[in-house]
Amino acid sequence: MSTVDSFGAKGVLDVNGKEYEIYRLNALEGAKKLPFSLKVLLENLLRTEDGANITQAHIEALANWDPSAQPNTEIQFTPARVIMQDFTGVPCIVDLATMREAIAELGGDPARVNPLAPAELVIDHSVQIDSFGNSQAIERNMDIEYQRNGERYQFLRWGQTAFDDFKVVPPGMGIVHQVNIENLARVVMTREVDGVTRAYPDTCVGTDSHTTMENGIGVLGWGVGGIEAEAAMLGQPISMLIPRVVGFKLTGEIPSGATATDVVLTITEMLRAHGVVGKFVEFYGEGVGAVPLANRATIGNMSPEFGSTAAIFPIDDVTMDYLRLTGRSAEQVALVEAYTKEQGMWHDPSREIEFSEYLELDLSTVVPSISGPKRPQDRIELSKSKEQFAKDITNYPSSKGAESASVSMADGREFELETGAVSIASITSCTNTSNPSVMMAAAVLARNAVEKGLKAKPWVKTSIAPGSKVVTDYYEKSGLVPALQELGFYIVGYGCTTCIGNSGPLEDEISQAIQDNDLAVTSVLSGNRNFEGRINPDIKMNYLASPPLVVAYALAGNMDFDFESQALGQDADGNDVFLKDIWPDPAEVQKIIDASIDTEMFTNEYGTIFDGDERWQNLDTPTGKVFEWDENSTYVRKPPYFEGMTMETTPVSDIEGARVLLKLGDSVTTDHISPAGSFKSETPAGQYLVANGVERKDFNSYGSRRGNHEVMIRGTFANIRIKNQLLDGVEGGFTRDFTQEGGPQAYVYDASQNYQEAGTPLVVLAGKEYGSGSSRDWAAKGTALLGIEAVIAESYERIHRSNLIGMGVLPLQFPAGESAESLNLDGTETFSIAGVTALNEGQTPKTVKVTAAKEDGSTVEFDADVRIDTPGEADYYRNGGILQYVLRQIAAN
Repeated sequence: MSTVDSFGAKGVLDVNGKEYEIYRLNALEGAKKLPFSLKVLLENLLRTEDGANITQAHIEALANWDPSAQPNTEIQFTPARVIMQDFTGVPCIVDLATMREAIAELGGDPARVNPLAPAELVIDHSVQIDSFGNSQAIERNMDIEYQRNGERYQFLRWGQTAFDDFKVVPPGMGIVHQVNIENLARVVMTREVDGVTRAYPDTCVGTDSHTTMENGIGVLGWGVGGIEAEAAMLGQPISMLIPRVVGFKLTGEIPSGATATDVVLTITEMLRAHGVVGKFVEFYGEGVGAVPLANRATIGNMSPEFGSTAAIFPIDDVTMDYLRLTGRSAEQVALVEAYTKEQGMWHDPSREIEFSEYLELDLSTVVPSISGPKRPQDRIELSKSKEQFAKDITNYPSSKGAESASVSMADGREFELETGAVSIASITSCTNTSNPSVMMAAAVLARNAVEKGLKAKPWVKTSIAPGSKVVTDYYEKSGLVPALQELGFYIVGYGCTTCIGNSGPLEDEISQAIQDNDLAVTSVLSGNRNFEGRINPDIKMNYLASPPLVVAYALAGNMDFDFESQALGQDADGNDVFLKDIWPDPAEVQKIIDASIDTEMFTNEYGTIFDGDERWQNLDTPTGKVFEWDENSTYVRKPPYFEGMTMETTPVSDIEGARVLLKLGDSVTTDHISPAGSFKSETPAGQYLVANGVERKDFNSYGSRRGNHEVMIRGTFANIRIKNQLLDGVEGGFTRDFTQEGGPQAYVYDASQNYQEAGTPLVVLAGKEYGSGSSRDWAAKGTALLGIEAVIAESYERIHRSNLIGMGVLPLQFPAGESAESLNLDGTETFSIAGVTALNEGQTPKTVKVTAAKEDGSTVEFDADVRIDTPGEADYYRNGGILQYVLRQIAAN
């Protein structure tokens, strides 16, 4: 916290007789004209000014922000708190536990490794849809969840007792981002400092890219990698450049046929086309006040799909109404309003604010849409979906030449499973389940469909996985649950489920028919991610849609469907029933919402949010400040990051004689690099577990095994849909092993072990948008542990580039306009990278010289841009990674 107050900003705010210490923005002349998001950053610098890392010059640079300037001024941002989900959170706590041992070996106090800011973890990524379509599904799925993950959950319970200021929301409570906006987010934080109560903006980074959902209630934050989150928990500020801010003006109203989901898919397409990577997006203007909070949260949630760092709405009366609805205390609501008005952070549409760039969307122009079949930004107007599917399906031909298969189920169902069949229809993900307007619309559509005698097709795996128990409460009060269940939409759990890849297996007969005939079938989900290989290993094409459209596609049963001209079925009189006949009336939906949702639902459900059920309370919990590792564990193992580490850093060196482990194309996601879903026995990860006595049925998923580096290394670059261009026509985690004669095909993991035994460094060649998608630290950890020392790509997504540096991997970029293809690199070359050693002199070179020697003796030379973008990142790289840097800092003090 601040030890310097160069601008005399420290003051007192009185709210209904209670005094709070604050740092006033009006101490700086330039603060008035700043966008809301930059005001939050400015207060952060004023409050944490120390004369060294955060100086008067940094504060003045932000106060005098030039909207037209390109980012070039580094600042240190100190988030107020950190939020995690269990897939990414378990490795965070594993790392902290390992750091406690490492600091003791360096002569420090293990208790010094402790969160200095509130840290909260919500267990939501582990529940899988094993059971569906029946009233017992949720209990059955939770029983299986505990059977699979009990060891991980015991470890997290240990962490809750061993670390201060660390809380865990047990399984079965909700999805992290919905729990955050409905309960955990403070909007304005308070903390006791030197005997006084200090108030300051709630800022929060999270180990999930969709942390930006909190932007909808005016909380500035974004997703970071687990390693960056650990550093933030330990008091390390986040190094960033003062960003450009894109002003996004919303006007008009959503037409009756469209939903908030359609709005966010439209915004995603617009912002991707505009280009907002590394920028803040801020919504402004008269139209902001007409955007309901739930819609703001849906828009904020999809910020990673836009590519922006944050997508924030300012604080106004709509925010206050939401805080009251969700049961925040009167004292907290009063503080938020008084503080934001005092600091000029309250939304005033009449005030002229300068932005770096401007965009505008008239909401009345939004039309029903879906996106797919493999990227969220690939929006398709619903009226053109059949036409687009006909084009896209040509990219997924059956190797067996089949277009359909006859299926006979054990329960007597018989049907023809055709190309394009909707095999999964899942109402899932906090993106939409936090939004009553679309959730209730789905229920009303289901009621209307049942009244017309319509049924879901017998091959569709249907499910609802709400982001909080409040959704169930208002569904039950509305009386619409029976209609949803009539169509097979039973609640299967409270978690991410299908959106994260935990869709569970398709029914055996359906799965076998798909595999035997190599059919291209589809999934439709109300989620935020639809990348290849993510949703289910049997499904090649995945589509994002609003909850009511998810229900509609369960009725249609195939993506090759035109809702305008094709009937969903017939009513009792034999009349055709079209989507327009059952589409919900927005006025009725709102009337049902108003009658079904109240504050008591929130206070009841969140009053015991940290308690958990009997399963949680009956877990055996280890004790002690240092974790006792179980050598036989296949879930939680001590990672090797700090082995042999000393207080002195080892000078960085140039890279000589490196071979290419993978040559990849454009839009390779962190899902491609480090998949979260299930895997098979013959994979390296499967072979490891079998060798350690784990049966196939107990493999669980990569995501659930992230506390075990042995599984995760073997799962790196193991996505079933990844295409390594070193091989022709091969999908999956394979490469060529040039340690063997002729460079035969091998698993990526096996080849990397051979290269490491031979002392051969490795590189990856990639195209544009490398590392897009989830803020998945294992995509960087696995890269480093495979022996990859550098990645050379055409461009990077923000979080993954940062994570690579955090793990000591050098991110390089091809010269502008160049690529592996234009430079005639095929991946069989041997690479040398010179100029890296300049970092040892305290300088970060703009470029390094890359030489690629071909097998015929010829060479290709080019200057690659060094994507170490800030001095802080250079420090991390010199230390071998961010955790090593932080550990040395703690030990030195």
